[in-house]
Amino acid sequence: MIHLKHHLTRIASVAEKRVWLTALVAALVAYFLFELTGEVLEGETRAFDEGVLLMLRDATDPAMPAGPAWLTKMMVDITALGGVTVLALLVTLVVIYLALRRKFRTAAFVTVSILGGWALSSALKLGIARPRPEVVQHLVEVTDMSFPSGHAMLSAITYLTLGAMLSRLEDRPSLRYFFPLVAVFLTFIIGLSRIYLGVHYPTDVLGGWAAGTVWACGSWFVARWMLGSPSGR
Repeated sequence: MIHLKHHLTRIASVAEKRVWLTALVAALVAYFLFELTGEVLEGETRAFDEGVLLMLRDATDPAMPAGPAWLTKMMVDITALGGVTVLALLVTLVVIYLALRRKFRTAAFVTVSILGGWALSSALKLGIARPRPEVVQHLVEVTDMSFPSGHAMLSAITYLTLGAMLSRLEDRPSLRYFFPLVAVFLTFIIGLSRIYLGVHYPTDVLGGWAAGTVWACGSWFVARWMLGSPSGR
């Protein structure tokens, strides 16, 4: 009995530390996003942004990307993982999976959380209204505004939220960490692809990552409050 109480106390302590760590990360990233947005609006990041984009192009022809042809094709394929079509399909499949496992509250929460994040992304783009980069040729077609990067933000919101929710369903530590790590990796390479393809400034991607991370952290907090422990859903 004493051993059980000690074990439960240790679990509670680890959970509390995780909550505070997540809160700290969210606060720091939110502050970074606020400062970055201010710098972008004032035009302070333009030299850095354009320098990075030009560095990724042929020195004699800014229309030609640096590196072999297969790298460009790979970046086009990777960037599709952050598109609305792929993300919507992925969310739909995960929600169906959760429903089949009779995790109806979790399925509903995932749907509302991700759709809310997507709406926020659109609102930020319209509110800030930063034009797309013009210093290099775009390697894929784009139509909307530039800051924050929708692909970076939506992939952070979607993959990080799904990673956090799926990890709650697992008992084994290896699988609990696997889903968030995969989410971070996918979010990272999708953001890099947007810079390489010349459709976003680096600060657009940083802003998208930051906004998506803050939203995902907030979703994690709300999930703990609304859904309780995994065993209770």
